[in-house]
Amino acid sequence: MKLFLVVLFSFSFLTAEPITPIPLTIKADIQKVKLGKKLFHDPILSADNTISCASCHDIKNGGDDGLKFAFGINGAEGDINSPTVLNSVYNFRQFWNGRAKDLAHQAEGPVENPIEMGESFKPIVQKLKSSNYNAEFNKIYSDGVNKKNIVDAIAEFEKTLITPNSPFDKYLRGDTTAITQDQKDGYKLFKDNGCIACHHGINIGGNHYNKFGVMKDAKSKRLGRFEVTQNESDKFFFKVPSLRNVEMTAPYLHDGRYDKLEDVVKFMARYQLGRIITQEEIDKIVSFLNSLNGEIPESMRKQ
Repeated sequence: MKLFLVVLFSFSFLTAEPITPIPLTIKADIQKVKLGKKLFHDPILSADNTISCASCHDIKNGGDDGLKFAFGINGAEGDINSPTVLNSVYNFRQFWNGRAKDLAHQAEGPVENPIEMGESFKPIVQKLKSSNYNAEFNKIYSDGVNKKNIVDAIAEFEKTLITPNSPFDKYLRGDTTAITQDQKDGYKLFKDNGCIACHHGINIGGNHYNKFGVMKDAKSKRLGRFEVTQNESDKFFFKVPSLRNVEMTAPYLHDGRYDKLEDVVKFMARYQLGRIITQEEIDKIVSFLNSLNGEIPESMRKQ
């Protein structure tokens, strides 16, 4: 059985805004979502049955792990900050360097990464076939348990992890009382100072690459898009992160170098825009960013 959710639109949107609200609902296959949700939270996908997707992506707390770098099997530590999984369906590519073209492709990566889940799909398929999962897969997929169907189910679940109805989205839909005056001022400063050049669209980011350290060397140890293309011109270009629920996703930037949003705003103004902004401006921009927290995804509310 498939569940088809109708996307609702309001005709009272503020016009000509560079940011658009998240739809209130999204179309999904409910049976795949339920299966994908179980797989997402099950450490059976890791080599030693200790790490699940949810280990690095706490859906009810920003969709990340709150750590500078994530830990995988055997206590192995990564070297890049875990991005939020929330609203990732609206990203044009996945991972900081954009190496995955969609959510299904993304789901393959952590499973096979030796310092994350450290497993290959052949033994995973055998583990799932020897468990209660086998019957569940056979009910949904004609070809049962295989790599393609495992990542398809996880991707279908992740697709539902949208966080609509943030105060700012309500404001965009026409409720002028949904955010405070400081937040309105912060949004204006966000646009006037040029932050909007990279952070726009439905995900307020996630729709293109940009150089980390446009105006000044940002001292990044990771090389971004270059790691995928090996093109010199791609060095230090990263996928622009979404700012949705950003208040909840500290530490910040791909290397987790800052714990406070005000420090990130100050840094980005200087290194990306070549601007020195006042503390009052920083405070108001942070206030605006705090208005981007949306609702817990529908698929997680009964867990």
